Amino acid sequence: MNALFNHALKQSQSIKSDLETFAQSPSTTSLALQGQISATLSSLQRSLDEYDAAARREVIQDKQDKAFSRIRNFRAEAADARTQFEQLKREREEALTSVNRAELLGRRPHQSGTPDNPYASSNSSSISANQSVPAVAIPREFLTRTTDQLDEFIERGRAVLGDLTEQKNMLKSTQRKLYSAANTLGVSNETIKYIERRAKQDKVFFYGGICICLLAFYLILRLFR
Repeated sequence: MNALFNHALKQSQSIKSDLETFAQSPSTTSLALQGQISATLSSLQRSLDEYDAAARREVIQDKQDKAFSRIRNFRAEAADARTQFEQLKREREEALTSVNRAELLGRRPHQSGTPDNPYASSNSSSISANQSVPAVAIPREFLTRTTDQLDEFIERGRAVLGDLTEQKNMLKSTQRKLYSAANTLGVSNETIKYIERRAKQDKVFFYGGICICLLAFYLILRLFR
């Protein structure tokens, strides 16, 4: 269980460090860090479940109580971290919304109520007809949202890849345990077969000895008669 405890402790410390970085500047923190925090929280939950299962199999009461106490502390820290993470995400969304609103209002052009020469509209329209229509500029807010969505998709992919890597390592560990158990079982089978052969040999010697003794008794009785 010490390995499970150290692994959970490492994940908990990583989450605290990432949350501190996120809290320093929520509005400028990338979605990559958010995805990393989310993935680590999910991985910590799985680690605590494994730790809890191992603690329930512990036969020494003191070690089991100590493990359960550590698990409760880890779960409380994970819950606090998740609450702080959600709060920081809300602060980031609010900050980005305020920035986008300010930029949108700042780009709005100023229109005059009455033109200086109202009779010049026909001339200006004829001139503008000969000019090409300018390209429509893409709003910065749209680009920002698109970039954020792409980053979110990438981080989700990284989280899934991390989960698959972790599952691969677990499968490798399980495979090694199965091989070890198979090797141990193979040695046991050979030992059992060796014992069975020795038992058969001992039976042959035993019954053979009985036959020889009976024959000797018969010969002795026959000679003395």
